[in-house]
Amino acid sequence: MTTQKSKNSITGRTIMLLLLPVILLAGIVAIFLNTNAGLDFDAPAPVESLSVERTILTRHHIEIKVRNTSPQAINIAQLVVNDGVRPFTIEPDSTIARLGTASIHIDYGWVEGEAYSITLFSSNAVAFPVEIPVAFETPVPNFDNFLAFGLIGFYVGVVPIFLGLLWLPALRQLGSKWIVFLLSLTIGLLLYLGVDTLAEAIEQSHLVPGPFQGLGLVAIGTVGITILLLAISRRQASIGEKGAKKRRSIAYIIALGIGLHNLGEGLAIGAAYTLGEIALGTFLVVGFIIQNITEGLGIIAPVLRDKPTLRDLTYMGLLGGAPAIAGAWIGGFTPSPTLAVLFLGIGTGAIFEVAYEILLLLIEDKDMEKAPYTVFAGVLSGMLVLWVTGLIIK
Repeated sequence: MTTQKSKNSITGRTIMLLLLPVILLAGIVAIFLNTNAGLDFDAPAPVESLSVERTILTRHHIEIKVRNTSPQAINIAQLVVNDGVRPFTIEPDSTIARLGTASIHIDYGWVEGEAYSITLFSSNAVAFPVEIPVAFETPVPNFDNFLAFGLIGFYVGVVPIFLGLLWLPALRQLGSKWIVFLLSLTIGLLLYLGVDTLAEAIEQSHLVPGPFQGLGLVAIGTVGITILLLAISRRQASIGEKGAKKRRSIAYIIALGIGLHNLGEGLAIGAAYTLGEIALGTFLVVGFIIQNITEGLGIIAPVLRDKPTLRDLTYMGLLGGAPAIAGAWIGGFTPSPTLAVLFLGIGTGAIFEVAYEILLLLIEDKDMEKAPYTVFAGVLSGMLVLWVTGLIIK
């Protein structure tokens, strides 16, 4: 017992041995930075980059929120709007530290519906373009807008999922072979959603400021949530959950995974409305409403053999749909490509892990052994359902 405790404890000597390589590495980096390995080259031009995180338009005023993503501080010296130099103010300071943020204020009588081209110039004459394709007053966080974005999230997430849950009484009348088919259909739906979400996350990652490494955020979100949900699932297995209780737990995990996916959908819709892309926002709402009714089917598939309570069904529906409301609020009032990419990565990992859990449920089901082609048909049908839906609405 004493030997085991001593192995598990960390002594001061162990800490020093762990820190030694790090200390030596810091010394080597310091030597290189001071000597530059003997090379005597100067950069021909300063390396400067600036990320525009948001433009906010209010009456007779434009605000541009920027982040310095270059290796050193940047000083904003001049600003041009549609080829005309304009006065401006910067908060907190015209010199922006690395990874620091600043708000640039311009008093300008913009006209709704027109396009504006703004160029920021650093003190080194490096230009940073800012495009406003359509001038549109930015929604402010007031009660009316808060309610409007919340209602959009409600339409996109909560309504279609609860409509999907209404299939439960009819589906429970089906035989065991049909239940295997529906579980397989759910796997197909989730796999398609997962691939679609991952593709969107990778596509959006180029909008993330360079130092924040968009693809890295996708990986962190995907792997992190996958391992977390696996840990939760294994924990439930270790305490002896079997039969109906296990299927109920899987239904909740499915609802959670779908909810994280819908959070990303809400972010996209809220951001589209904030940028003045009303047509795109409306299209996304209609498209997601049609597509998300299948998510309700995915949630109830594991519990078709059981008698879930109305409370459980309500909680599952809210867990799967309500995050779209939160996403619409975040995207509508504080759109952030960094957060969007991270949440899309989290949604991807959650969806794939949930598909894996349903697969395990199928493997344990003796009925699956009698219907391997039913599983194949179900998975393929689930993917085709979402593909055809996308073909119609996109």
